[in-house]
Amino acid sequence: MRLWLKILMVVGMTLAILVPLALIRGTIHERQAYRNEAVRDVAANFGGPQVFGGPVLVVPYTETVDEDVVQPDGEVRRTVQRRTGSWTFFPETLSIEGSLQPDTRRRGLHEVRVYQWDGVAKASFDVRLPPLEDAAAQREVGRPWLSYGIVDVRGLRGTPRLQVDGAAVTPLQGIGHVDGPGLHVRLDAPDTDRIELETGIELQLRGTEAFAMMPYGRSNDLQLASPWRHPKFEGVSPQHDIDAQGFRARWQIASVASNAQRRYLQSPALAGEQAAGVPWTAQPDGVSVALVDPVNPYLQADRATKYGLLFVMLTFVGFFMFELLKRLPIHPIQYALVGLAIAIFFLLLVSLSEHVAFGLAYLAAAVACIGLIGFYLSAVLRSTARGLGFAVMLAALYAALYGLLVSDDNALVLGAGLLFLILAAIMVATRKVDWYQVASRPGVAQG
Repeated sequence: MRLWLKILMVVGMTLAILVPLALIRGTIHERQAYRNEAVRDVAANFGGPQVFGGPVLVVPYTETVDEDVVQPDGEVRRTVQRRTGSWTFFPETLSIEGSLQPDTRRRGLHEVRVYQWDGVAKASFDVRLPPLEDAAAQREVGRPWLSYGIVDVRGLRGTPRLQVDGAAVTPLQGIGHVDGPGLHVRLDAPDTDRIELETGIELQLRGTEAFAMMPYGRSNDLQLASPWRHPKFEGVSPQHDIDAQGFRARWQIASVASNAQRRYLQSPALAGEQAAGVPWTAQPDGVSVALVDPVNPYLQADRATKYGLLFVMLTFVGFFMFELLKRLPIHPIQYALVGLAIAIFFLLLVSLSEHVAFGLAYLAAAVACIGLIGFYLSAVLRSTARGLGFAVMLAALYAALYGLLVSDDNALVLGAGLLFLILAAIMVATRKVDWYQVASRPGVAQG
């Protein structure tokens, strides 16, 4: 067939391979959805991604004032108006520290990362109640609340130990002043317009995969340690050390550098709360850490399939160069079979990675596909040396792809360098080809 027809055939076969690659990507996404279901199942019994915030002091009040009200008949009558409300105060200083002890729960093929946080939160309050705006009004201050927000109270182990000014108190369910998950404790009504408190709470909180703390104090010192060696910090970046023993992180945040207080005042019931069924996201103005797996097989396999078209295209270009330079006929069905073998690599990769480490799964899938293609091409190209040459080329491509997958930060520069080298090799190999003469031939190769 003429050159331009052969080129169109190669382009068409390359695009046709997109169909099985798309089906394989759909399978990867389906398996990822199964894993997400496993995470939700574990979270329903163990506790979901946790957010801890507090304490926050809420002081209710009732104001009574005599007002002259004009009646419908025009008569002015003096009536008593009652207004209720509350003030919200945040700590002057807030110190939270604790350790995350990671563990694993299995659901079928899937491992889900869980943890237990053994935490201590200490806070100090020094607040003054606002003066009356109306000198004629009378005000009665009610019993304040101390509120601690916990996004999933199912994760609490035992009863938290809570102290106010050195005295033990019993926490109650809910954050008190509005509906919301957490704990609260009622205090005695103040007898002056100044409230000074020293509070502390010790608790054990279980959760799944991610943990966050909210910096509600004017001055915040938040510390976290864990033997997990692959943390992913979100929100405000901490000072941290990561080594073979795990990580240690510390956040020192002033209220002027965070909108956490403003967000709480806008919606105290939802501050730090993760809606049911919504994927975990970093809490606005919070500090959080996710106990991520160093290699997510589904994410890595999905990234690998994005290079699938490149693999097929480069292989077909290699075939075309053989037809062009060696006048060696290769049938379209032979193109298709090799393209399908490359596509099957990605399916093997995701299926094996569910049972063994990703690196080992990648090696096994690559060896299987390279061996199959090399054996097949030894017959197609009528030379064992040519078949081995293509196998070596594919091995180099698979090695380069693995380098791209494990080097997130350098993926762009590595990919650009790989494409440049491939283009350079093609240009060198075809630098002496007379394309006008090749195009004028009655057939490049007879398939």
